[in-house]
Amino acid sequence: MNKGLQWKLLGIIALTIVCVLMILPPFTVKDKDGKVLQKGKINLGLDLQGGMHVVLRVDMSKVPLEARKDAVERVMEIVRNRVDQFGVGEMAIQRQGRENIIVQLPGISDRERALEIIGKTAHLEFKIVSDNAEDIKKALNNEPVEGYELKYLERERGGREPVLISKDASLTGDVIVNAKTDFSSRGFGEPYVSLALNTKGAEVFYAITQANVGKRLAIVLDGKVQSAPVIREPIPSGQAQISGSFTVEEANDLSIVLRAGALPAPVIVEEERTVGPLLGADSIKAGLRATIIGGLLVFVFMAVFYRLAGIVANFALALNLLIILACLAMFKGTLTLPGIAGLILTIGMSVDANVLIYERIREELRLGKTLRAAIASGYHRAFSAIFDSNLTTIIAAALIFKFGTGPIRGFAVTLTIGLLANLFTAVTCTRAIFELMCDQFDLAKLKFMSIIPETKIDFISKRRICYAISAIIILVGISIFVMRGEKNYGVDFSGGTLQQFMFDKPIQIDSVRNGLKEIGLGEASIQQYGNPKELIIRTQADTTKELNTLFTTKFKDNPFNLLKVETVGPAVGKNLKQNAAVSLMLGLAGILVYVMIRFNIKYALAGVIGLLHDVLIAVGALALTHRQFDLTIVAALLTIAGYSINDTIVIYDRIRENLRLVKKGSFIDVVNLSVNQTLGRTILTTGVTMLVVVALLFFGGEVLNNFAFCLFVGFISGVYSTVYISSPLIISWQKKYVAKR
Repeated sequence: MNKGLQWKLLGIIALTIVCVLMILPPFTVKDKDGKVLQKGKINLGLDLQGGMHVVLRVDMSKVPLEARKDAVERVMEIVRNRVDQFGVGEMAIQRQGRENIIVQLPGISDRERALEIIGKTAHLEFKIVSDNAEDIKKALNNEPVEGYELKYLERERGGREPVLISKDASLTGDVIVNAKTDFSSRGFGEPYVSLALNTKGAEVFYAITQANVGKRLAIVLDGKVQSAPVIREPIPSGQAQISGSFTVEEANDLSIVLRAGALPAPVIVEEERTVGPLLGADSIKAGLRATIIGGLLVFVFMAVFYRLAGIVANFALALNLLIILACLAMFKGTLTLPGIAGLILTIGMSVDANVLIYERIREELRLGKTLRAAIASGYHRAFSAIFDSNLTTIIAAALIFKFGTGPIRGFAVTLTIGLLANLFTAVTCTRAIFELMCDQFDLAKLKFMSIIPETKIDFISKRRICYAISAIIILVGISIFVMRGEKNYGVDFSGGTLQQFMFDKPIQIDSVRNGLKEIGLGEASIQQYGNPKELIIRTQADTTKELNTLFTTKFKDNPFNLLKVETVGPAVGKNLKQNAAVSLMLGLAGILVYVMIRFNIKYALAGVIGLLHDVLIAVGALALTHRQFDLTIVAALLTIAGYSINDTIVIYDRIRENLRLVKKGSFIDVVNLSVNQTLGRTILTTGVTMLVVVALLFFGGEVLNNFAFCLFVGFISGVYSTVYISSPLIISWQKKYVAKR
């Protein structure tokens, strides 16, 4: 064995060991009390473990000009302090753009409480109350009272008391050093919030109470009067309290936000995605099930079809998966549900390189070459097509990452790592193993199965008929898409709130619709996908409280769980829609430029028209089946674009090669020959990739069903367009049907 091969094999073994060590332990270890002792090194996304993803916008219009420079940073720090005291582990908070903040809270189940703590401004003020009866009468008649404003105090036994309070605060919450929940010694021990003021605050508070004995002092939180006790005597201790109709939980939460401090500006929830622990657990099960089934299908097919070479390819696929997981662990990446989809898809797409190499080796063996020579030539001839096809898909993945958000970026990261790893495992690792078997075990031949015989079909002559068929299908799909209008778009693009519920027993849509009409939500959209126990309700506003109340009272004999809540503001939805369109256009442009550099402008335009054909076919299929477009679908469309160009590039590469080798015949003959030579590879690679797509479609769970359906349609269309659209188009644009010599 030569030293070069020895080093390659040692490198492969070392890489495998390092990857295994990087991802261990892949499970969570708990003690007998359920306390987590050790966690896996790969972080799970919120869509897998449950939790909240919130995008906050700081309302800078409410911040003085001189304080705007660091307003967002101050909001981030205060929100971080609040969440820390709320008791959320592994919280993540980061700035996005100029005014937005992303907050991720894993494991949160009480979303309303979390939103209240995160978003409450908590601007506390102490204001003197006027007891002038004439001024109160004026205020009630909507007449202005200089220096005062009319507010209302909610009474414990119901009703509201009008109180006239000073516009200027005598003291603010900036002087608070501590806030905690205490309980009254009178009555039933009602909870209240006890405040401790700093030295300066205590002095001011003492002066205020000394000067206003007998008057009332209103305690105002975010513009609402919480209480207005009478000042009986001066208070020198620097202690105050906020009482009201608090529950213990409300008092605790108010204590948290007061201790952390008031936000320097109001924050607006622009986007919120909450996944309940039940849905997260189901997603993990579905993702693992789809991964195992898809992986097994591919592994079995490769072993049966390519036999010994298939086992070698399976080792490369397994190493590819290890590298992806190790990279996620090394760079503290997050595995999301779309990331699992990217993992599964990588399995199928990695087969593309192995099939391309093996089919090249098969061709070289038919020419009578020895196995060693056939392997060397097969790898050499396949490399350019492998490199080009993987790089074009990486371009699509880069754009998904650039313009995607949340879990969709996890898909792009996983797919990119997988494709880069594939260039190494499929080209370097498998070749080193073959060289080892030839050198040390005297391997002299490889046996492959053959399903698709050599063909001599005149594909190009059918091009005009195929152009017409494709045009009709695309026009029908676009017409349906246009007629559906805004119904095409999910919450991501149109804005609004989507809520998914799981009931213990089947639920009737008609009874739910009647209940919604009773509470004024007759315009809500109701959907039920397959499972009669699951329900998806979409509204323009956040109606979680109203729906919880409705289902608790109207269907009290049918308990339910809130699986998921997605809220997207209209401005955010519009921006996401624009970004999606831009990413698709840039994806096409990027692929166009790359193919133009590698081939020429005619090849590039024909290839882009072919992949645009596949994208439009997929869009039409989604509209026809009433599936909504969201960020996941954009990722699927970009994946289709990247994968569609793969097959086309392989044919283009073969055309370029045949133009040098074939000395007789027209350009049409060369193209027909190239399509026939690569037909088996085109069907095989797409077929194997379809195994994992089908696994996603049937076993990946409801969340990834639309994603898998889109890929299913797009990949089938990709085989058709490669043969009947992209390849014939370069002939239509060729001025002379004579090959260049």
